[in-house]
Amino acid sequence: MTVLAFLAGLILYFGITVLSRAWFVVKPNERAVLVTMGRAQRLGRQFVDDPGLNDDERKRYRYPLLQILGPGWHFKWPWQKPVVQDIATRSIDITWDPTKQQRTIEAVTKDNLTTGIDGQLRWRVAQSNFYAYCFGVDSPLEHVMGYFVSVLRERVANFVDPKGQSLVDGGELTAGGAELAAELSEGVSINDLRKNLPLLNDYMEQQCKATGARYGIELDAALITQIDPPPAVDRALSAINSTRNQVAADISTARADAEQQITMSKRAVEIARNNAQAEVAPLRELADTLKGIKGQGGSAALIAYIRNMRIPLLARARRIVQMTATTSAAAPSTDGGRHAQ
Repeated sequence: MTVLAFLAGLILYFGITVLSRAWFVVKPNERAVLVTMGRAQRLGRQFVDDPGLNDDERKRYRYPLLQILGPGWHFKWPWQKPVVQDIATRSIDITWDPTKQQRTIEAVTKDNLTTGIDGQLRWRVAQSNFYAYCFGVDSPLEHVMGYFVSVLRERVANFVDPKGQSLVDGGELTAGGAELAAELSEGVSINDLRKNLPLLNDYMEQQCKATGARYGIELDAALITQIDPPPAVDRALSAINSTRNQVAADISTARADAEQQITMSKRAVEIARNNAQAEVAPLRELADTLKGIKGQGGSAALIAYIRNMRIPLLARARRIVQMTATTSAAAPSTDGGRHAQ
C-alpha cells in the first residue's frame, strides 16, 4: 500500500505539473506556432507563393505554410514549444543597424554628391509567411533594413526628375521650354530628390513589396523625411537656389512687362483702326449717296445736288473767287468757275 500510494502521489504530482505547464496564452496582438521536436506544425505540403517573385526567387524562398494559433488559451504537450511573435505594426528608423551606430544613411547622387538620408519604416510580421520570420532567416529585420538601404542608395544614385527629363527629351516643350529644359538638364540631383520625395517613397514601397515572401516582414510604409547634404554643399546649393530663384523672378517680371507692352500696343492699334474707320465712314456714305443720285437722275441731278449743297457754303463764305475760262481750262468748273473760301 505504501508503494502504491507513493506511485499514485508521484503520478498525481507529475500530472498536475504537466497540466499546469501545458497551457499558454496568445495575446490579441500576437500569433503563435507550435514546434514539435524542432519541427513547426505545417499545413500539409503547402508553400508560400508570391506572384511578385520570379522563378529563381521561388526556388530560393520556398517556405512552408504553418498552422497559426490566434489569440486565446492553447494546449501543448511537454515535448512541444510555442513560438509567439508580435504582429502589431511597428516603426523603426532607417538608420537602425545592430552592428554600428549612425545618425544618417549616406548615399551618393548621380552628380557625385554625398548626401545624408533619414526616415522611418513601418513594418509588421507577415502572417502569410511566418516560417521565414521565425525559422528561415537569422535576424530578418536586419536583412530587410540592409535590403532597403541598398535599394535606396541605388535609386538615389540614378534618380532623375521625371518632369525635367521629359522636357529634356522634348516631350513637353512650350513657349520658353527650350531654356527651361536646358536649365533642368543641368539641375542638381539633391534638389530633384527633395522636390520628388513622394515619388521616391512610392518607388521604395513598390520595391519592398517582396520582403514578405523573402524575409517574412511586410513594409507598411516607407517615409523618407530628410535629405541633407554636407554643410559646405548645402551652403553652395542654397546660393545656387537663391540665384535661380532671382533669375526666375526677373524672367517672370520681364515677361509680364513684355506682355503688358504687347497688350497696350494691340489696344493702341485697335483704337487707331477704329478712329480711321470713323473718319472714312462719312466719306463712304457720301460716295454711296452721290453714286445713287447719279444712278437714278443722271449727271444733271448730280450737278443740281452739288449746287444745292454748296448754297449753305456760299452763304458762309468770306470771299468768292471766279476763274475765267482761260485760267480754268485745265480744270473746268461745273458751276461756272466760282470757288468760295
